This record gives sequence, C-alpha cells and structure tokens, in this order.
Amino acid sequence: MRRPIAIVAALVLFAEACAVVLVNWVLGLVAGNQHMSLAGMDPKAISTGAWAAGGLFGLFLVGCGIVLLVVGIRDRAPGRLGRIAVIACAVVHGVLGALTVGLVGWYAFAVLMVVLALLVYVLLAYVKEPGAPGPEDGAPGAPGAHDGAPAAA
Repeated sequence: MRRPIAIVAALVLFAEACAVVLVNWVLGLVAGNQHMSLAGMDPKAISTGAWAAGGLFGLFLVGCGIVLLVVGIRDRAPGRLGRIAVIACAVVHGVLGALTVGLVGWYAFAVLMVVLALLVYVLLAYVKEPGAPGPEDGAPGAPGAHDGAPAAA
C-alpha cells in the first residue's frame, strides 16, 4: 500500500508545483501591469520577485516529487538528503495550511492537510523498524554483505 501512496504523493506535488508556478506568474503579471508599488519599490522588481519565487518553489516541489516517485518505484526509503527535502516540504505544507485558514479558507486548508498527510505517511511508511537488519548490519542479500563475514577486520 505504501508504493501507490508514494506515487500519488509525487503526482500531487507535481500538480501543486504547476499550480504554484502559474499563480506566481499571474501575480507577477498583475503587479507589473498595474504598476503596483510597495513602499516605493519598483513594480518591475515586484513582478520579477514573484516570478523568481514561483520558479524556485516550483522547482523545490518538483524535486520533492521526484524523490517520492523514486521512493514509490524502488520501494525503498529515501536517502538522507531526500528525507530532509520531504520533511522540509511537509513542514512548509503545515505552516502554509495554518496560514491559509484565515487568508483563503477551509477548502485550501483541507487540500494542504491532505498533501501533508500523504507526505507524513510516506515518511513513516519507509522507516526502518528497530532491530530489523539493514545494509549496515551486514544482512544477507544487502549490498556490501559478504556471506556473513565481518565488514571490517
């Protein structure tokens, strides 16, 4: 059950990345066309900042989606860097969910909490159980295991 959920989470993050990039692109166009200024800041800087933020956040979501897709295909836990990226993505979704209740509404909050639940499920589903043999324990069939011989002399 954990493989399909990891793949669904990856697809959801890909869709969310497209939505974030689209929303920031539209916000950048609106700020540029309306010549909006914030405390005397150049409107061109505001629109460029919106586009850059949308692009960077979209790349982050795509990167996390790729990590989850690889996890779902291989049915293996993500590496250290991948786990950190997915944890950061989950934290961002939690904080954005808390902010969207007041700013956008309960529907947006529910959507963000569903994505958060998918991320947390994938993180918890691929945790090594205590006492279970892993590659570092020289488990049979694990990479680096040599017929039960100790790894170091």
